[in-house]
Amino acid sequence: MYAILDIETTGGKFNEEGITEIAIYKFDGHTVVDQFISLVNPEREIQPFVVNLTGINSNMLRTAPKFYEVAKRIVEITEDCIIVAHNSEFDYRILRTEFSRLGFEFERKTLCTVELSKQLMPEQDSYSLGKLTRALGIPVSDRHRASGDALATVKLFKILLAKDLDKQIIQDAVKAEPKYKLSSNHKHIIDDLPSITGVYYLHDSYGKIIFIGKSKNIKNRVNQHFTSTTPKSKKMQSQIAAVTHEATGSELVALLKESAEIKRNKPSFNRSMRRNLFTHALYSFMDENGYINLKVDAADGRKKAITTFSNYQSGKQFLLNVIDKFNLCPKLVGLDTTKKACYKYAVKECEGACFQEEPSADYNGRVQNIIINNSFDQQDFILIDKGRSLDEHSVLLIENGVFQGLGYFNLNYQITNKKVLESIITPMDHTRDTLHIIQSYLRKNKHIKRMELTL
Repeated sequence: MYAILDIETTGGKFNEEGITEIAIYKFDGHTVVDQFISLVNPEREIQPFVVNLTGINSNMLRTAPKFYEVAKRIVEITEDCIIVAHNSEFDYRILRTEFSRLGFEFERKTLCTVELSKQLMPEQDSYSLGKLTRALGIPVSDRHRASGDALATVKLFKILLAKDLDKQIIQDAVKAEPKYKLSSNHKHIIDDLPSITGVYYLHDSYGKIIFIGKSKNIKNRVNQHFTSTTPKSKKMQSQIAAVTHEATGSELVALLKESAEIKRNKPSFNRSMRRNLFTHALYSFMDENGYINLKVDAADGRKKAITTFSNYQSGKQFLLNVIDKFNLCPKLVGLDTTKKACYKYAVKECEGACFQEEPSADYNGRVQNIIINNSFDQQDFILIDKGRSLDEHSVLLIENGVFQGLGYFNLNYQITNKKVLESIITPMDHTRDTLHIIQSYLRKNKHIKRMELTL
């Protein structure tokens, strides 16, 4: 649990500042579950430059509560939470100073979104809250007021959680949570999980991730882990202390994050998924008569594949589909080995490419169409799918045929070119597995929107 906050102060000498406004949003990693926003009477003068910056003046604060009147609420809302702030060193110091004046020791773990942004988004030109929110398309209202800045920090922190493929933030949070203890009764864990699409993480009592999975219904899938009686499941059940999750909205995003994060984190119970996800691939070659042939064969990293398949049967079904859709010859895709004309020719569903009756240029044009539609070679485009909420979409960036990464954007924020995309995209490795996941998903799901990129 996190307490994401922002504080406005009077300004002045170091450790002599007073709080004029405070906003705290209690955030469970997905949604805000509680909040506290209040002006505070600092019982001291406000520096003129601060008045100009925030618009908060002494007249506004005359009837505001003094710090000791809100201190109890601050303690309650931040209890068992990690404090998150943009430049947390400043906000945490101010809070500790105010509590110290009351004779109270205030101690919390902290996270700084400035430092996290530098680690996870090293390409940014500036790490000020204003410039970061503009670059990432985060809408901000009431800039330089505690509530507006704290809410912007919530949205920034949500992006940082998604960009943290090593999952260090959530592992540290689980380790710090006092409520997580090993228990034979996992019902309380299941009750807290949502029935949504996303990636889930099983943690041991030290916070370490021991298993990563994806599902269109996280609650049901995790419940299956807890009720399974296989030796592997029983061993895993004995080690699980907590389950965290990340909503993705899109099943394609969940598949990509699951694959990438398993390879980065190497959870002990995910050994089987560290291997390649496919065994067969589609290749093309020109025969002696000038016709482009297609063939599904065992995957070979030395040869350039058009697309890949989980097994031979999937590849064969793909060929059967394109034979019907593009009027191809079964002999020229390796599914008819007879020496005579193919079985499609007799029913006039093949134009005779199998014995050079159809011009090769006509036939090859249809085959090239298949190759282009199923290969990303040297293409620049984005794929747009569901987001985590109604006002959001997920986006995947393919540049020069290479998968660059994924991210989310608000529907009110227009994606127009590569430069804008680079700010919201979480960079991910382009591997044969990621390419397989994307191409395989697109073959089965036609609702994904594809848009060509502009410079």
